Amino acid sequence: MFIPEERLPPGFMDTIGQAGAAAVPRPASTVALMRDARSGPEVLLLRRNRSSGFVPGAYVFAGGRVDAADADPLPWSGPSMQAPPPEYWAAALRELFEETGVLLARDAGGTYAADASDPALSVWRDTLLEDGATLAGMLETLGLTLAGDRVVHFAHWITPVAEPRRYDTHFFMAGMPESRTASADAREMSDAVWLTPAAALDRFADGTLPMVFPTVRSLETLASFETVQSALDYWRNRQVAPVLPRLVRTGRGVSLVVDEGAKAE
Repeated sequence: MFIPEERLPPGFMDTIGQAGAAAVPRPASTVALMRDARSGPEVLLLRRNRSSGFVPGAYVFAGGRVDAADADPLPWSGPSMQAPPPEYWAAALRELFEETGVLLARDAGGTYAADASDPALSVWRDTLLEDGATLAGMLETLGLTLAGDRVVHFAHWITPVAEPRRYDTHFFMAGMPESRTASADAREMSDAVWLTPAAALDRFADGTLPMVFPTVRSLETLASFETVQSALDYWRNRQVAPVLPRLVRTGRGVSLVVDEGAKAE
């Protein structure tokens, strides 16, 4: 796979080859939030602020590092968590709420939680972002249970050895609850767009939607499904092989060589 420099986030090429000894990848999670639409399933893409320390200016899924508190036991309904470990699932759903305002959880009656347009949930969102609470503590206080039937694990990417900042990232896909609204956190994101995977890939190809390799490949993976539920059904409990790509800088851009089944270094 080759990406010309003009399709990459600003400054991305300058970071290649800067590292000395290989950095240890940090555990991370990301989640592609999808909803059904007339043109087919759409995915939410968020644009990182230009001041972001990781892929500034790129369109990405919601996500971030796994925190220590993500290992706390969580109220969970639906199919049991398979690999990866529970803290990755927790980080994915916490980051989804923090960055989009969508809380993938239900009350005792089976009703989905409100989104962050609700003032009470907005306060919880801010508190989580400021490390003033944990996801487990919030769910317990509100009497909510995570909707495990609406999230699946579908990819595992490890940042190339050549990168100075590396992540061992598990990718999840989640179905958007009906009658809920996503709102990007302006502290980290400058834009939010709903697009079908095919439309996002077209915009990437014409240079108007800068993305990095794992996002592009994930969109290709999600493009074939006709409904959100069909994607959830397909990926439920499937084994996912890790992918450790190698980046090769050229005069015109960056080439990606994918080694499937590789392990973190």
